[in-house]
Amino acid sequence: MAHPVILSIDDDPAVSRAVARDFRRRYGDRYRVVRAGSGPEALDTLREIKLRGEQVAVLVADYRMPEMNGIEFLEAAMDLFPAARRVLLTAYADTGAAIDAINLVDLDHYLLKPWHPPEEKLYPVVDALLEAWTASPEAATTEIRVVGHRWSAPSFAVRDFLARNLVPYRWLLADEPEGGRLLAAAGVSAADVPLVVTADGKALVAPSETELAGLVGLNVVPASDFYDLVVVGGGPAGLGAAVYGASEGLRTVLVERRATGGQAGQSSRIENYLGFPDGVSGAQLTDRARRQALKFGAELLSTREVVGLAEAGSARLLRFDDGSTIAAHAVVLATGVSYRMLDAPGLAELTGRGVFYGSAATEAPSCVDQDVYIVGGANSAGQAAVYFSRYAARVHVLIRGADLTASMSSYLIDQLDRIDRITVHPHTEVVAGAGEEHLQRLTLRDTRTGERRDVDASWLFVFIGAEPRTEWLEGVVVRDERGYVVTGPDLVAGGSRPPGWSLPRDPYHLESSLPGVFAAGDVRAASVKRVASAVGEGAMAVSLVHRYLEAQ
Repeated sequence: MAHPVILSIDDDPAVSRAVARDFRRRYGDRYRVVRAGSGPEALDTLREIKLRGEQVAVLVADYRMPEMNGIEFLEAAMDLFPAARRVLLTAYADTGAAIDAINLVDLDHYLLKPWHPPEEKLYPVVDALLEAWTASPEAATTEIRVVGHRWSAPSFAVRDFLARNLVPYRWLLADEPEGGRLLAAAGVSAADVPLVVTADGKALVAPSETELAGLVGLNVVPASDFYDLVVVGGGPAGLGAAVYGASEGLRTVLVERRATGGQAGQSSRIENYLGFPDGVSGAQLTDRARRQALKFGAELLSTREVVGLAEAGSARLLRFDDGSTIAAHAVVLATGVSYRMLDAPGLAELTGRGVFYGSAATEAPSCVDQDVYIVGGANSAGQAAVYFSRYAARVHVLIRGADLTASMSSYLIDQLDRIDRITVHPHTEVVAGAGEEHLQRLTLRDTRTGERRDVDASWLFVFIGAEPRTEWLEGVVVRDERGYVVTGPDLVAGGSRPPGWSLPRDPYHLESSLPGVFAAGDVRAASVKRVASAVGEGAMAVSLVHRYLEAQ
């Protein structure tokens, strides 16, 4: 971590060098001594220091400077580093101004020039100021900072992206002092949020996910244009395929549109996954799988959306949304599924501003002592209810059916029954939402009687089934009526091979209607929608890839 800064400002180069020399002689082993030749130059320096998350201990400014005198500088500097100790250098004739500055800028001390010998006239003063500052220093920052508004959908999107990619960050509100200081340091207004500032001081305003990925060190550009295996999708099935593919010597790249982990990665706790008797969070499982894939040499490509797949001789060609392509001997489709949107008036406009799809765990601390509404009756909804019950005053689970037994694991139903803060509302659906800057009210309907009622609500989390989002595979591989990829024996169920099938054998178990393209996990038709089975299918797909490659 960088040493705290002592900043001196004087327009006289000789004096400036002398001040810096004396400071370095006594404090150079503990503090970084920086000097500037004018107030505006010093403010630019302070903005850079602020963006890098470093500390400023003492500011020493000459009173008589052109453009901006020392008092004006110290007053402006207070907005960036209010805890820094402030010293004014003055001539004897300016002592009146220095005394006035004690009230104007909360001046800690003024020093008469010249101050020699420094052991008597400079160091005792600065020693006392540093001792006082050290007793309550500003915290240095070594993580990414995000400045935004509480009910801003773009701000939520940035935070959710960082959280799902396991990137630590610090969240600051734009209307709070520290958030305002960062905005000032970056030269942007509160209307421009979200602002993202890295630990080394680089600032981005409202970055795209690709810009954000590059900013935090995620890989967004493939290292090659040809691989043995391309895995599309970074959920449990995709991560399983990447781990087994890379560990078995295949040059493997995993392409993920948003964040590894998929829906499982958003789960607060998975308790029925083999080998974790006390449960494991989706984030923990994702982190371990990512590190395992990287350990074996798999390449992980983030924020890249695949929009096309084509046969190119013996290779399979994948096209990204920016028009670029990569090719491989074989492909594993592991794109999983996405939550369906809740079709009710008023909700689309409030998405990211009180209405969320998936658990959005980053929002849980903000739900303290408030009511949370969860729509859905599957395991993901149950896990979210348990998690939010640690924070919320009450969690309301809304389901259209009579009970949870048809869609939720019994262990989760038992957990929900044991938590007093959770209430399950059967035969209930959301038919409307309303609010100004954020969600404020929901309209609920009893599916048996049609009776409606309004409830005050700021938090709605939706888990209402899923869709495979495989439109980009139209005409390339066979899909069922819901869009899931049909594989293996199901392709020859009628006794004939799929149209266009070019090989003398039948498709392998997880192979699609395009030879060398396999499907694993939730995107595959008739798959078991569980984390363990998805990981197993990812591993099985790699064994079938080997069989396919050996036969080529």
